[in-house]
Amino acid sequence: MSAPINLLTLLETLPGSYAGPARPDEAPYGLVGVGEGALAAAIAQTLIASSLTRGGTQFVLGSPDATALATDYADLAVVAGANARRVATGGTPEEIDVLVPGGPLATYHFAQFVAHASGHSDEAAAADALLADLAARCAPHVTENNPARDLAWSLWGRTPLLLAAPEAEAMPHAWQQLLARTGKTLSIPVLGDPLPFVTGAFEAQHEKGDAKVALILGDADDTLLLAREILESRIDEIIHVPYPDGAVGYPAALALWYFGAWVAAYLAERYGQEPGDLPVLARAQGVMSGEDRENARLAAPRDDLRRTNVLKDWADDQDVDDVELDEDDRDDG
Repeated sequence: MSAPINLLTLLETLPGSYAGPARPDEAPYGLVGVGEGALAAAIAQTLIASSLTRGGTQFVLGSPDATALATDYADLAVVAGANARRVATGGTPEEIDVLVPGGPLATYHFAQFVAHASGHSDEAAAADALLADLAARCAPHVTENNPARDLAWSLWGRTPLLLAAPEAEAMPHAWQQLLARTGKTLSIPVLGDPLPFVTGAFEAQHEKGDAKVALILGDADDTLLLAREILESRIDEIIHVPYPDGAVGYPAALALWYFGAWVAAYLAERYGQEPGDLPVLARAQGVMSGEDRENARLAAPRDDLRRTNVLKDWADDQDVDDVELDEDDRDDG
């Protein structure tokens, strides 16, 4: 199974691997993200408010599956008087100003580009320092007191609930995507005011709290502390996942995303899954980018995702051969 080793190696070497432009573009700045760039734009909001600007530089982060929307945003910015900087994981040369590596770790390269291009190189360097420290503590050779492996063990066999304070609203989104894409695991982000959710979600079906673990991501405010107290009597466990080393701002957000990537990779390992992207994702993204749209066929590579054979399932104790009908039998009524 070379794919898991490959992704873990990429994670370990990710800190400091940004190799794109480092010179600031003209201020003021606007930022939007679509497709593979949406998550990075959310994380980089600690540097630039997500918006369209009428002057300066408009950063548009995207990928081939969202080219049409990225082009619309870039065109709007140009019409408004801004210089559009189109950053993408692929596409035609006329659609791209800066090309960044794609895949599950593209968020790092998108976000570091925004940090450098918006005049926040110090924050980019601070983020890399945090990531390097995490890499040293979470790498595969660290077999004891590895925080990412330990948290993955706590999540194994459970459904995580993801909570964060309003200023860290990108984190539940980020961890949900990481746990699904890399960890092959369902998680539930609790968005907005958590109190209606935590007080009511398990009342009609108390058993739904079994095998649930809540992750409080980043700093916990008073509302999250109260939500934690309420959840303690409703689900299995609540775990606080703070920003690494008490960091704040953009470096903290990128580092918490990076830690989530490690946790997701080890969770996939626990389930015996490969943390790399499934072929169906690349196929789906290809369809959305316009590749072979008319003849596209999306097919998951797992037998248990095929359509249920109703006749077989309702055959009871009868011989299946007696109840299965071929196409000619159906046509004959």
